[in-house]
Amino acid sequence: MNTVNSQRLFQKAKELIPGGVNSPVRAFGAVGGQPFFVERAQGPWIVDADGNQYVDYVCSWGPGILGHAHPRVIEAVKKVCEKGLTFGAPTAGEVELAEMIGTCVPDMEMVRLVSSGTEAVMSAVRVARGYTGRDKIIKFAGNYHGHSDGLLVKAGSGLMTQSVPDSAGVPEGYAASTLTAVYNDEESVLRLMEENKGQVAAVVVEPVAANMGVVSPEAGFLEFLRRITEENGALLIFDEVITGFRLSLGGATEYTGVHADLHTFGKIVGGGMPLAAYGGRRDIMANVAPLGAVYQAGTLSGNPVAVTAGITTLKILMEDRGIYERIDRRAAKLETAFRKTGLCVNRAGSLLSAFFVPGWDVCGQKAAAPELQEQKVKNYEDACRCDRHAFAEYFHNMLAQGIYVAPSQFEAMFVSDAHSDELIERTCEAIKVSVKGHKLA
Repeated sequence: MNTVNSQRLFQKAKELIPGGVNSPVRAFGAVGGQPFFVERAQGPWIVDADGNQYVDYVCSWGPGILGHAHPRVIEAVKKVCEKGLTFGAPTAGEVELAEMIGTCVPDMEMVRLVSSGTEAVMSAVRVARGYTGRDKIIKFAGNYHGHSDGLLVKAGSGLMTQSVPDSAGVPEGYAASTLTAVYNDEESVLRLMEENKGQVAAVVVEPVAANMGVVSPEAGFLEFLRRITEENGALLIFDEVITGFRLSLGGATEYTGVHADLHTFGKIVGGGMPLAAYGGRRDIMANVAPLGAVYQAGTLSGNPVAVTAGITTLKILMEDRGIYERIDRRAAKLETAFRKTGLCVNRAGSLLSAFFVPGWDVCGQKAAAPELQEQKVKNYEDACRCDRHAFAEYFHNMLAQGIYVAPSQFEAMFVSDAHSDELIERTCEAIKVSVKGHKLA
């Protein structure tokens, strides 16, 4: 496979951009090798700077639920661009998009548009603190909520840990207000609530985790979070930046039946443009300036180009609910193909991850030790035990066959409505060939 142009671009990029990329995972650091540079994309395909074509299961890390460059979205964006790109003043589109979000997710009684998922979650946490008058929040190891200072905190061993910044440049004092629990572990949350009684403003959670690979909540876990936050006067924040409008049109509440106080949306809500949203109960959102004392602003928030892309994408999803049935069914076929190789697979709708858990051989041969059989990945520690070298081998095998999956064991595989049944079958065959010749440790 010829990659000379991508190699040349990457060498130049490294002189000008840290690591040669504008988002670290794009550097292929977890799987080795050099990233390819994309020239164009259409439907389920992306084409690199050397003309190599790949079936894309990254979908720009989630926004591409319709596939790349959907004709209706592109046409709508072209038309609005002719009127101007940004005004720094309200437009009718902002009102329309906010109304559509509220129609799809009734919990979103009031909505504020922003430009990124990081900004949305950061703002929701600020609102929760302003509303409750408390400083501390509880998050979960392996749940990624963007790169704002207070949320870049990692967990150590055990159920709880002292809060430690996960990035240089984050003051320890700031990170100390973030408490880290274990996903799918009720006891870890109970202990933190008890030890910080009356101090917790909110519990922020990915209702279906997608940043340690896909990890679904176990039965009753989200209901428990709803109950314990109410009992302790804290708010429940659903971070749906990845899962929002992908698992269902009504978000995590429709998918799980659990209601949150605040929600954050990104990716799909912007239709491929930089746009995100946060919102929830009217009495809580009334604390946001200019109504209340919680300040948040952004020059490009709700810009007409991104808003138009979001409106058009949601309209398509609202008009054709069959999209969800199709992408879920196709993802289920991929899940079956992975399971036939012996891998552990977590799937939630059209999101899935294949985990190279310890103790498995390829081709469905389980480990001899009973304690290693039927392993599941249900939290961050489980995900961290996976064999990343085996994943890297699988990744490059898939890429060589023209299939692009996320270059990290800890990212999701996204299925779009543009992935035809024929392409799904082709991918299933590629999986059989790619997961081979490696005995897991």
